[in-house]
Amino acid sequence: MWGNVRDSIIFSPNGYLLFDDTVADKNYSPKIEPARRQWSGNAQAVIHGIGIVTCVYVNLNIRCLLGGDCRIYDPDRDGKTKTDHLLEMLRNAGFGKQLPFRTVLVDSWYASRQVLRKIEQLEKIYYCPIKCNRRVDDSNGINRHQPVDKLQWNESSIQHGKLIHLKNCPKGHRVKLFRLVLSNKRTEYVVTNDVSQDSADETQEECSIRWKIEQFHREAKQVIGLEKCQCRKQRAQRNHIGCAMLVWIGLDQVARQAGQTIYQLKQSLLDDYLHQQLLSLSIAMTLA
Repeated sequence: MWGNVRDSIIFSPNGYLLFDDTVADKNYSPKIEPARRQWSGNAQAVIHGIGIVTCVYVNLNIRCLLGGDCRIYDPDRDGKTKTDHLLEMLRNAGFGKQLPFRTVLVDSWYASRQVLRKIEQLEKIYYCPIKCNRRVDDSNGINRHQPVDKLQWNESSIQHGKLIHLKNCPKGHRVKLFRLVLSNKRTEYVVTNDVSQDSADETQEECSIRWKIEQFHREAKQVIGLEKCQCRKQRAQRNHIGCAMLVWIGLDQVARQAGQTIYQLKQSLLDDYLHQQLLSLSIAMTLA
């Protein structure tokens, strides 16, 4: 995949690496080899499907996604967790491919000490939400660690964040924590190693970029047909997923050049044909 896209990627030293996973639904195909029962955020349930850990490079200077990477979650064959796949792609991006990027965005599933420390070793910035029961300390060691949703907040700390220590991280290691109220029913706690960050609004804007990888997953499934392959062998499934990713990258480039979305581009392919058939059907039909 990298060999096909590296020459078309427009790099930026302020680029973003986004990591997340998606599940290709195979609920009605129980004999497909890489498929297993796992949690699907889209279905909000445990389903039978193929887990795919994805990485997308984003250049905000041109406001678009540019290429990506992926790994098949198949622990029965390779023994790797989703976190192992993420770390592999992160190391590959930083050392193998030497991509220029500044910020890494992940969701709460990957906000482990191992992942955060690896990003810091690469001297990159991260913004990631943490679960409400993640234990933290904002007293600089005076009090015991407590769930993040039990912390006390005042107007100043809500706006400017607060320095905290994540449990099981090295002593003295502090990160910035922000409490983002996204709706009446949803509050998100976000940590970043950029301790100079002083604005909750800017933090929320940084985190919003992570939605682009959700856009990538949706388009790959709805437009490219990522989930459609019914082959049983794992090699055929891997080939199909790799080809689907390459097709998405190609369509994304054409759509940008045409000033359209991928959905508009796909729908327009049949516009002339439908117009012609509506005027004059090539297959005559007699209706009762």
